[in-house]
Amino acid sequence: MDKPVIEQAVRDIITAIGEDIDREGLRETPRRIAEAYEELFSGLTEDPSALLEVGFDDEDHHEMVVVRDIPFFSVCEHHFLPFHGVAHVGYIPQGRILGISKVARLVEILARRPQVQERLTSQVADFLCEGGLKARGAAVVIEAEHLCVTMRGVKKPGSKVVTSATRGVFREDARTRAEFFAIVEGRR
Repeated sequence: MDKPVIEQAVRDIITAIGEDIDREGLRETPRRIAEAYEELFSGLTEDPSALLEVGFDDEDHHEMVVVRDIPFFSVCEHHFLPFHGVAHVGYIPQGRILGISKVARLVEILARRPQVQERLTSQVADFLCEGGLKARGAAVVIEAEHLCVTMRGVKKPGSKVVTSATRGVFREDARTRAEFFAIVEGRR
């Protein structure tokens, strides 16, 4: 991450909106934003595939694993405003299970990039099926509030976007898919 370039760009934006970059409250803002961007976009330098290589061989477990209500924060690539919410992730192992924290870390790494919710949802499902885990299937539901919708444009606070992605057995078998959605909805 090139923090000096970010700092200069932020100085230019502050000046372009008509503010005084030398005003006390704004003097350190370019540095603070560069540091924040380093954290907010840390997923650009992390390889989510590496997470999936660390698992446990468990030939006997072939049942659904679901991690619900994983909080995340991301930045919409269209307006560079935040969106945040929860992800619900399920997979069916194929001889290998993940540590539960790895599922949450996968969501976090992929969310910490300039993103759109639709892509984030698909990426999580794809990594579980195509990465080191090679799950028999994966299902992901993400519910999020987008600040580009709540603070500008249409200005509809409280509205949520819900996206889902299914892969493998979740896509092929209606009963498996229904079981996942029942768990996500809290009916099980």
